[in-house]
Amino acid sequence: MLHVQSLNINYGSKRIVNDFSLTIEEGEIVSIIGPNGSGKSTVLKAISRLIPCESGCVRIAGQLADSMSMKQLSRVMCMLCQSNSCPSDVTVEELVGYGRVPHKKWYERLDANDFEIVDWALQQTGMDSYRKRYLASLSGGEAQRAWIAMALAQKPKLLLLDEPTTYLDIAHQLDVLELVAKLNKELQLTVVMVLHDLNHASTYSDKICVIKDGDIRVFGKPQDVFTMELIRSVYGVDTEIQYTPDSKSPRIHVLKKAQ
Repeated sequence: MLHVQSLNINYGSKRIVNDFSLTIEEGEIVSIIGPNGSGKSTVLKAISRLIPCESGCVRIAGQLADSMSMKQLSRVMCMLCQSNSCPSDVTVEELVGYGRVPHKKWYERLDANDFEIVDWALQQTGMDSYRKRYLASLSGGEAQRAWIAMALAQKPKLLLLDEPTTYLDIAHQLDVLELVAKLNKELQLTVVMVLHDLNHASTYSDKICVIKDGDIRVFGKPQDVFTMELIRSVYGVDTEIQYTPDSKSPRIHVLKKAQ
């Protein structure tokens, strides 16, 4: 589904991401983790062409991303940033309707098929009863679900999420991640997301990509990636790794800063 080959990304003269290569299969959830400033969000922005790459290439469903127009790209991929904004008088239903724009010519209005997809996206995300609410009146968790509904209305094959749980309390963080897992399972939607919480990444990901200083340190299944040695070398903290009988995902308990 997503093949990233030898991406090099600079900000000015400074190399931020170095020789980044990654292959993600259709239907996988992959989380990118790493310390602040390690290049996680930069990678997502480069994949979605929000920022240019110095070199390298990205293929989505076998097609070279640079050969696609932004409208074509938006039909197969959607990215939601850490914080998204829109005018205060936009309703949830109107916001979700914007997800149909990549499928329309500039002069075309939404038709019955588009409204049917909007209804479907609202139902998938549990936002149907909020459709007439202004986005500005929603809680952080509700607003995040509304933006995900807009993304679904694009009918993408690939969803990129940059820290989707930022600014949310614990319960709403879990609500959003459970929604992502549901959509992945039911729609076979491929998801790549940047997360900070190691336990969230462990629980909700098929694979983990660990980045530090712009380099991939390891890529694999949570049970293979999360070791005390790896976490110490990347984050500089000592941890305990625990496996519970009812879960294959490791639980990470941070003890202290490493000496």
